[in-house]
Amino acid sequence: MTAAPATTPSSPHVMNTYGRLPIALSHGQGCRVWDVNGRVYLDALGGIAVNTLGHNHPELVAALQDQVTKLIHTSNYYHIPLQEELAKLLVERSGMTNVFFCSTGLEANECALKLARKFGHDKGIERPEIVVYEKAFHGRSIATLSATGNPKVQAGFGPLVEGFIRVPINNIDQLKAATANNPNVVAVFFEAIQGEGGVNPMHMDYLRDVRDLCDARDWLLMIDEVQCGMGRTGKWFAHQWAGIKPDVMPLAKGLGSGVPVGAVVAGPKAAKIFAPGNHGSTFGGNPLAMRAGVETIRVMEAQNLLANAATVGAHLKVGLENALAAELASGAVKEVRGMGLMLGIDLSKPCAALVQRAADAGLLISVTADSVIRLVPPLIMTAAEADQVVAILCPLITTLLKESA
Repeated sequence: MTAAPATTPSSPHVMNTYGRLPIALSHGQGCRVWDVNGRVYLDALGGIAVNTLGHNHPELVAALQDQVTKLIHTSNYYHIPLQEELAKLLVERSGMTNVFFCSTGLEANECALKLARKFGHDKGIERPEIVVYEKAFHGRSIATLSATGNPKVQAGFGPLVEGFIRVPINNIDQLKAATANNPNVVAVFFEAIQGEGGVNPMHMDYLRDVRDLCDARDWLLMIDEVQCGMGRTGKWFAHQWAGIKPDVMPLAKGLGSGVPVGAVVAGPKAAKIFAPGNHGSTFGGNPLAMRAGVETIRVMEAQNLLANAATVGAHLKVGLENALAAELASGAVKEVRGMGLMLGIDLSKPCAALVQRAADAGLLISVTADSVIRLVPPLIMTAAEADQVVAILCPLITTLLKESA
């Protein structure tokens, strides 16, 4: 019997905003996904740090099926008990006080920027300014694009929003110099680990120094945990490794394990800035999304996934470093960096070609900042699966590095 010809994916009626691989996925199980032609892939991308519980997790699926039979969406004209349930879980795990719900990380970051401006206006500052960072990525709306530190994604969308002061990461002296004698500064806004910018972690002492500076100058400390939060580094939120609390913390991605959920968690300094009418979100906090968030946290705790992210992430990092020891010694691989299951492999040359080559070998990854391989798999990944990532990926890296430019 002749096998059916392979399907070639295409999306002629979808706006061309993504450089897609010629793959269409049909279903998944755990850390693996299958395409429409029956080929299997090990998923080391996790929907870009979204699929916390992997694919087709039985407890999440059952909870969502149950919720669909009850309520999917109402509106925020009414109390939504599941909002309060998820907000309480986030407040307890962050040590903060209140939560606003939206649907995406972009929305969460936009909300944070509005909080900072309102904070400034409430203090009588007519033109508030917010410190942001080189290589940052906060979203693609006009405001979050303006806060982003990537000229490539900003190109063609000017004029950008004013009111941002840009500094390099991990240099407290440059932060102090850039804001000296400026009464308009109201907040410092950054990712605890830059994702799209190349998996660049903030140093723990720097996080503590910025917290102290914000306290001394009455600024809001706003930490974008959209990609690095929700257990990815082995703690609920990456900044917790430094023993600090922000005033504003945007979340999204892994919060709903695939269902769109965004949130802004606020501490006492920021929790009462908004009043009714100041901000909103039609889909934000709907019952289906909230059920996904509640169930994600419940399963994460029941299955001890924070510890798993830390231990499997450390195992994966060591495995990569061992397999690439010669390339690290020669400088062809600059560094393997990150925390938990958020790792970047920084190469000495552009490596976008590896996305397709890895897929051809049965592994899903991404490349950021032109030369950094990003690994953000589901938090259920096992050490054996991490070993498979190393076994597939490292020979591809070695081959690419040997090729002439």
